[in-house]
Amino acid sequence: MTAEKPSALARIVTGLPLAVLSPLLILVPIIVLSISDLLHALFHRRKLFTPNTPPSAQAASIVIPNWNGKDLLEKYLPSVIEAANRVPGSEVIVVENGSEDGSAEYVRQHFPTVRLIALNTNLGFGGGSNAGFRAANNDVVVLLNSDMRVQPDFLAPLLNAFTDENIFSVSCQIFFSDPEKRREETGLTQGWWERGSIRVRHRIDPAITDAYPCFYGGGGSCAYDRRKFMELGGFDELLAPFYLEDTDLGYLAWKRGWKNLYQPQSIVFHEHRGTIGRKFSRAYIDGVLKKNYLLFTWKNIHSWGKLAEHFLYTWAGAIASWLIGDSPQRASLPGLARAFLQLPGTCKSRSHARTLSMIDDAEALRRPLGGYFQDRFGHTGPIEKPRVLFIAPYPICPPVHGGAVFMYQTVRELAKRVQLHLIVLLELESQRAAHQELLEQCASVELKVRGIGPASEPASITPHAVHEFQREDIQWLIHREIFIHKIDVLQIEYTMMGQYGAHFKRIPAILFEHDVYFQSIARRIPGMDSFAERMTARWEYLRALRHELRLLRQVDRIQVCSHDNAEYLLSFLPALKGKIDEHYRAGIDSADYSFKPDGREPNTLLFLGSFRHLPNQEALEWFAREVLPRVVQQIPETKLVLVGSDPPARHHIPQSDAIDFRGFVDDIREPLARYSVFVCPILSGSGVRVKLLEAFAAGIPVVSTYVGAEGLAHTDGEICALAGHAETFAQHIVELLRDSQRASAMAHRAREYVVSSR
Repeated sequence: MTAEKPSALARIVTGLPLAVLSPLLILVPIIVLSISDLLHALFHRRKLFTPNTPPSAQAASIVIPNWNGKDLLEKYLPSVIEAANRVPGSEVIVVENGSEDGSAEYVRQHFPTVRLIALNTNLGFGGGSNAGFRAANNDVVVLLNSDMRVQPDFLAPLLNAFTDENIFSVSCQIFFSDPEKRREETGLTQGWWERGSIRVRHRIDPAITDAYPCFYGGGGSCAYDRRKFMELGGFDELLAPFYLEDTDLGYLAWKRGWKNLYQPQSIVFHEHRGTIGRKFSRAYIDGVLKKNYLLFTWKNIHSWGKLAEHFLYTWAGAIASWLIGDSPQRASLPGLARAFLQLPGTCKSRSHARTLSMIDDAEALRRPLGGYFQDRFGHTGPIEKPRVLFIAPYPICPPVHGGAVFMYQTVRELAKRVQLHLIVLLELESQRAAHQELLEQCASVELKVRGIGPASEPASITPHAVHEFQREDIQWLIHREIFIHKIDVLQIEYTMMGQYGAHFKRIPAILFEHDVYFQSIARRIPGMDSFAERMTARWEYLRALRHELRLLRQVDRIQVCSHDNAEYLLSFLPALKGKIDEHYRAGIDSADYSFKPDGREPNTLLFLGSFRHLPNQEALEWFAREVLPRVVQQIPETKLVLVGSDPPARHHIPQSDAIDFRGFVDDIREPLARYSVFVCPILSGSGVRVKLLEAFAAGIPVVSTYVGAEGLAHTDGEICALAGHAETFAQHIVELLRDSQRASAMAHRAREYVVSSR
């Protein structure tokens, strides 16, 4: 029967002694680990490693640790023997770990070809496995749990994956024997640092069909280079009796400069926790995990910045677990106490790990990600046709907003010149069909519905727009595509996606800033009415300023829409000079727009844009309140036509009787060719308004604010009329509506400007 959980009062009372001691349980490890690192730095001589050599991968030694698993051996060992017989020279070794159920005698009687190593006592998973490695005759050792059934051909893909001298392990793809059971274990492992602790998980990704980097090889279904395994010291007894030994060893391998791979073509089936789950209670297993996660960090994390974060979160998490109940994501006081008692052994293991380490923690955490793996270890020879990964945070098709127009035209041009691969993030599943045309132009297209991002944290220093796209699944997709397609160049659209272009060494990351985010925020603040709104915006401005300036130092090239944007960034970061491209890139193809300077519907104004974009919302509200009444006063029959997705409700807009709400249109060229004057009353935002380029190409005369025409026009009346105030804006509209010759002449100059700028 499962033991009942103690009441909250009982938990608090029984945990009180450890809670009182908890500051000591945190402070002492900090001091001891500090002294250990100091002594290591003072007295340790740097180890001279022998050159790496690839293992002989013609055959394998299959090691199966067993403890009281006679029934499991009877059920699954025949499949292992059959698989070993398919690869000449392979052997099967059962390590009898002090069982009391007659397992040893059963193996001797029924499987005479199996080598049996009988241990007098149970050394745990790690100790039993180490004994098997020492006894193995082959360079490649495949470690299997006793509750694993293997496919007959599982061995060859593992052996074939040992293609270079730096490969440490190759993991199988794992399925559960029960197909109805949730697949929590796959062999494709991930690891990352979060809130002061290492986090690990298994991922399901059918797109990965061949060897792929992973965080660690699962100890119950993985092939190892035996010599490398022994050099690392094998599974650490510090983590006995079970769990995280394989994670620890995989991380050590990455820090040593080696590689862990996942091979999905090698398939095994696992009766999950067929041994441990039957012999130990859930509470005991969880307690071991709590302890070992702490010991893993104390042994392997050598960055004191990460350790400081770890000890803070550990103490806070342990106290929280004591007060409000345990959680898998938090430390516990009993786990902390158990880890504390193993400090002497931890110091020994930490010193050994430091001796083995050739790269730091940050680099070791990056390399298992497909993109960084490709960047560090991929082919660096001459490139005939660059493989470019284009990353778009918004739908491209149909190109209904300025950013989409920019991206659409760029994709069309890039596809002619490079091997182009796309990642496009969608907001709705229904947007997928519109991107079908891109499949015909590009080498590959990945369309992902990103859904709603996690809620922004007001106290965080990460800007809201960046946080919205800070998703682990987006990161995984980008790194997977870089690895699978052997990408040479990253083309990243929008500032918020720049977070995925940092820390590459060989693959250049090019960021196109459709607008300067912190500048856009700064321009919005003066128009805000409430104090709370202004304070929120100022905080976002500071967060954006910090993030954007740090990011721009890390990427290799920066594309901006205009000289104005470039100068603005250089005023903050002069060091960027030489890495900013200040032209607005592909823009639009003017040949797609029929030029029609005359014969337009009289006294009509066109406002075009996506009304989900805040600068467009603000612009419309200001124009309808301050400008349109002045125009209507002089020309009463004037109509403002609103075209674009997500228009506001009619009753929210002043002067609504003079406004025609058309909403979304399939082809923007129709309204551009129909109405008399194009208005761009933008007061905030940054970058270049693509809608102005489209208006110039179509021959509709334009009236804009100076901000709206930024990067395109500086002289009033040359290619468009410019206004800094509502009264001037209204007067320009009236003059163009009344003077068709003046309007036509300006439209001709604007068209020439667009054509010459292609």
